Amino acid sequence: MAAKIERPSAEEIVRYEKDRATKIATITIDRPDALNAPTIAARQRFADLVLRANVDDDVKVLIIRGVGEHLGSGADLPEMGGMFSEDPDYSVLPEFRIDEDEDVTYPPKDSYRYLATLTHLYANSNFGLRSLQDFKKISIVEAKGYCYGWHFYQCADADLVISSDDALFGHSAWRYAGWAARMWQWALMMGMRKFQEMVFTGRPFTAAEMADCNFVNKVVPRDLLEAETAKYALACSRTRPTDAVFMQKAFFEVMKQHQGEYMGSVLTGWLESMLPMVKNDGGLGVNGDTFDRGLNNAVKDNDRQFPPEWRMSMAARGPAPQPQMEELRGLVALQQKRIEELERMLTKPTAPAG
Repeated sequence: MAAKIERPSAEEIVRYEKDRATKIATITIDRPDALNAPTIAARQRFADLVLRANVDDDVKVLIIRGVGEHLGSGADLPEMGGMFSEDPDYSVLPEFRIDEDEDVTYPPKDSYRYLATLTHLYANSNFGLRSLQDFKKISIVEAKGYCYGWHFYQCADADLVISSDDALFGHSAWRYAGWAARMWQWALMMGMRKFQEMVFTGRPFTAAEMADCNFVNKVVPRDLLEAETAKYALACSRTRPTDAVFMQKAFFEVMKQHQGEYMGSVLTGWLESMLPMVKNDGGLGVNGDTFDRGLNNAVKDNDRQFPPEWRMSMAARGPAPQPQMEELRGLVALQQKRIEELERMLTKPTAPAG
């Protein structure tokens, strides 16, 4: 059953400011006590603000950042838990910006359209999941800590990603559902081989790994992150006129659509809508029991099945892997052998001159 808790307003969670002098705007996700989880209304406000920045002639660059230790761990899924329980008071209509007192009847739970109507909505850029795809200016995500779920969507769709060295990227859905809304775009941006590794193992990738597969543009220590993001944003704001940026983004948009970005969004909407057809073989699933236990608790319990360095929770991850003792002994032996060879060469008698 969906948790009956008071949630902050969309305006409290998603803040917006712009600097006319630099033409840099910033969207800040401000809900650190909930790992910056946006509510349904906050996701819609995010979409509206991206649209506003796109139109605003005072804006050329948009930064997306989070308050606190993390960019964020995904959307407020407990708010949506009523979809998967018997909660009689739950309504899906707010996802569509439709008030519950309007004369609209949502498809019944036993219909295919109950889930599919929502999952196909996620391909619409006006509802906060792929809003950056239609943004014809420069977007930069400042990534740190957890970059999971909805926040990972924004990383995939942004033009640039500047990351702290402690960031982790991924989605807990690989381990409780098997798919998520931006799969096609993640595969394009990470490369198929590495993305398949993420999906099939469910493990998060470090900032260094994401830089290696060209998903992240720059990795810096946490204390340098804001300054590095500002450096990139200022350079982008000064390089070419906004008209030129719009033309550049239109060029890249054609490339993305040639690669199937929007088609992939529609395809993923179909894939997500098939969730009720999945027969659970005993693992973590998307159902009322999972949400009744608390999704975070269920994910953490499930995390224990995996090697420490492959866990989603930072607290549950072990220290960075160290070389094995046998490997170290082998390296020492090799170096010793080389030293002995050098000593023999140095002590070898030389032939007398003449």
